[in-house]
Amino acid sequence: MRKFLFLSFVLLGAVFSFAEGLAGRRAPSFSLPDSAMKQYDILDYRGRWLLINFLRTDRPSSAPLTLLLDGLKPALGARVAILSVLMPPDNTATASKYSAATKTTTPMLFDSGQTAMWYFKATPQHPQFDAPHLFAVNPQGMIARDWNEYEVAKPEFAAQLQALIARPDAAKK
Repeated sequence: MRKFLFLSFVLLGAVFSFAEGLAGRRAPSFSLPDSAMKQYDILDYRGRWLLINFLRTDRPSSAPLTLLLDGLKPALGARVAILSVLMPPDNTATASKYSAATKTTTPMLFDSGQTAMWYFKATPQHPQFDAPHLFAVNPQGMIARDWNEYEVAKPEFAAQLQALIARPDAAKK
């Protein structure tokens, strides 16, 4: 049992240490469609904050983040845009079901996996994606911060997100 706990902590530490390396770089560009084939291009959001929520509809931890982000929209206002990027194997049917269940108004975009690979720095040696995972992209197009599924579940997450967006220095880096 002690070995199992030790190994669990080591693996969890590796996940957190890898995730820390995702912020502080230019957000990879993308243009992805929603279910109506409307394209959403990341470059259209330059000049304001963009929250990119990578998720899978079959993950129980995705819905609470979606609901939280929808609830924060009035407080964040027009200076912040939110996009949800669905990763495989999600499709239009799973997206429709998820949208109906969460009543989200956030655009849900479909990724074949390539965009997620860029954001998560996936390689053959590190092929997994951490979903849900939220990226905060500042108005200059830099990833200011990212949160994994364990961090977005913490009670202080919403305050951390709002504080980041309110900081003038975070918008300029």
